[in-house]
Amino acid sequence: MSKNNQQPSAEKFKSKIGGQALIEGIMMLGPNTGAMACRLPDGTIDLETWNERNGKNAPWYRKVPLIRGCTSFVTSLSKGYKYMMKSAEKQLTEEEKAEEENASAIFNAMMYAGMIIGIVMAIGLFVFLPKWIVGFFPAVKEKRILRSLIEGIVKIAIFVGYMVIISLMKDIRRQYMYHGAEHKTIACHEAELPLTVENVRKQTRFHKRCGTSFIFIVLIVGILVMCFIPFTVTWQRIVASLVLLPLVVGISYECIRLAGNHDNLFTRILSAPGLAMQRITTREPDDSMIEIAIAALTPCIPQDKEEDKW
Repeated sequence: MSKNNQQPSAEKFKSKIGGQALIEGIMMLGPNTGAMACRLPDGTIDLETWNERNGKNAPWYRKVPLIRGCTSFVTSLSKGYKYMMKSAEKQLTEEEKAEEENASAIFNAMMYAGMIIGIVMAIGLFVFLPKWIVGFFPAVKEKRILRSLIEGIVKIAIFVGYMVIISLMKDIRRQYMYHGAEHKTIACHEAELPLTVENVRKQTRFHKRCGTSFIFIVLIVGILVMCFIPFTVTWQRIVASLVLLPLVVGISYECIRLAGNHDNLFTRILSAPGLAMQRITTREPDDSMIEIAIAALTPCIPQDKEEDKW
């Protein structure tokens, strides 16, 4: 069957397990277990597992609406960055590892500096720049709702353009292939099929509960929230966006839960931009990548199926 004509198996349930593509690897987070599988330079699969608290044992702040969205977002960013760095380390040769040990303090400092620079760049691109650009147009700067809509459109255009540009990089394309493997493996699990390369290969690489869809929902909710903000001075709108970010993230998380749990006209419209964007952020994986995804997902599946339901 050709890749373009793949017919995904029917979804039997919606799993709580989610993941992230790493450098030559994949991280999966289940109700009670997290796992990271990476393809080492010698071709073998390295697997790490750890305990998670996303099921019945989850703390209260992961269960309260709005609050759970913010805490999940922060946790995902933190763990995603941590295991991205670990996956990069696993690609080093023995000589490179020895050099890294000799300069571990410098490496750690560079890692945290990179994280801070990334956060600053994200704020600059998606909070400051759209408002600064729209502030140059007197015809719209005093019209609150119109200004919010245009700022949102500029923000979405920057996001899409950024994702398209980085997709041209060879390493990012491979990461997008791992992203596709992650989605297809979770889809196979939700179809209650045995986790084999053959079964996974047949699944769709698009998933409504993906982080890409979540980011698009954040952008859309941000537009709606800013329509209610009376400020028209650029720096005031920037501060308001930062202050209201936890609320926007919390609402967006509840929206993606709604989209993930229901299939109707509203949720299809809500999910459509993110699913379309996944045509860029996911690629069809090869069999070796699917093997990595299966290795990462398998230990995350709980014995009690009720704990795995979204």
